[in-house]
Parts: sequence; C-alpha cells; structure tokens
Amino acid sequence: MSIDDERDLEGLRATGRIVRAALEAMRDAVAPGVTTAELDAVGARVMREHGARSAPQLVYQFPGVSCISVNDEVVHGIPSEKRRLAGGDLVKLDVTFEKDGYMADAAITVPVGRVSARARALAGCAEKAFECALKAARPGRSVRDIGIAVEREVRRHGFSVVQALQGHGIGRTIHEEPMVPNWDDPAAVAVLTEGLVITVEPIIAMGAGDAFEDLDGWTIRTADGSLAAHHEQTIVVTKDGPVVLTAA
Repeated sequence: MSIDDERDLEGLRATGRIVRAALEAMRDAVAPGVTTAELDAVGARVMREHGARSAPQLVYQFPGVSCISVNDEVVHGIPSEKRRLAGGDLVKLDVTFEKDGYMADAAITVPVGRVSARARALAGCAEKAFECALKAARPGRSVRDIGIAVEREVRRHGFSVVQALQGHGIGRTIHEEPMVPNWDDPAAVAVLTEGLVITVEPIIAMGAGDAFEDLDGWTIRTADGSLAAHHEQTIVVTKDGPVVLTAA
C-alpha cells in the first residue's frame, strides 16, 4: 500500500509495535528444549493482549500464529510440539499481524544456546544486508537497487541469497506489489515512491541457496540442507529516508 495520510501511518505503526513486542517475547523464550509450538504460544499471547490477529491465518489459513523455521528450514515452518530446539540451532521467528485493517511483518534469526561461529556470522550477515538495503530504499530508486545491495553484502561474507524468496509490498494484506528481490534481478523494474510500504527481508543460506517446498505444503528448505537465516522489517519509503515500522 501507499500511505495516504497520518491515520495510515499511525495504524501501521501500531501494528508494527505489536509485531515487535511479539518477536521480542518469542526471542526471550528461545532456549534448548523449548518447542516451536511453545514459542508460537508466546507470540499468540502478545497478539491477543493487543487485540491483533494472525495475518497468515487470516489470509492463507496457515496452521499456526507465526512461522517458525529451524536450521535448513528457510521460511514458513509450522510450529509443532514435536519440534524441540537444541543447542546450536538457528531459529527464524517470522511474525505478521493485522490490527484495525493494517498489517506489518518482521522476522529475526535467533541462535539457540552456543552456535558455531559460522552460524552466528550467517545470522549477522542477514541483519547487515538489511541495513545495507535500507540505504537504497529511497523514492526514485528501483526495487532492483535493494536486491543489488543485499546480494553484494551477502556475497562479501561468502553466503548465498535464496532467490526463490523475496520481500514485498504490504499494508492492507500480507503480499502486495511490488515484489522486492534480494539479488540483482533485471526484471525488477518497479520504482520506489513516497509513502510506499514494503518489507525488506534478506533470506540467505550458508550453501548454494537453492530451495524446495517440503511435503507439509508450507515449509521451504534449502536443497543442500545448509543453514538459512532471515531478517525482515516493514518500512515506509520517504524522501528523508526509510521509516522502519517494526523496529525495536
């Protein structure tokens, strides 16, 4: 969506704050032995306390409040009582809520206990690539410029972009135009405009970056079984620089 007035901005900010609160509560609950269903319940409690709703459930009938993906699971992992975290895991927490007709989306990658230096570097790279991409999020630039910035930073650290997945417009529903690539995609010609609301979300892998959909019909995994990381925020494009709606 594109913001029309202050009411839109405040509505999006309010939803973004709830998303951030849920992510922080879920992050604080991450520990060896905790199940992904328990983490989902933490996010759901925050959601209910603030009168929000799960956007993946509303739009896609997703079997969970939030998407929780572990290790080679890239995105859209289904919370489960059977999936128990272990030390050394990387868990991706991806939260999208709706409140009063406005949606916001954010994701973080959280190390579980002590992880390898390379795993920690992967998670850090996803966040750093997001920060690099923000510099390209200006009116008049193209979404391709965001992809170039992400890919340059990811390759600099020796990791790969998962090209099958990308950012997107958001606001009134989860996935709106334009799509926002994480690589130098020549077909990505959409121009960023004042007030445009999008997600910027580097999705990267330690291996080759190829991915496939699991048999559950939701979870996306790396084809080579390598670790994946994901960092996402919802932003508004403005002439004075991007406004991050889901920031801490």
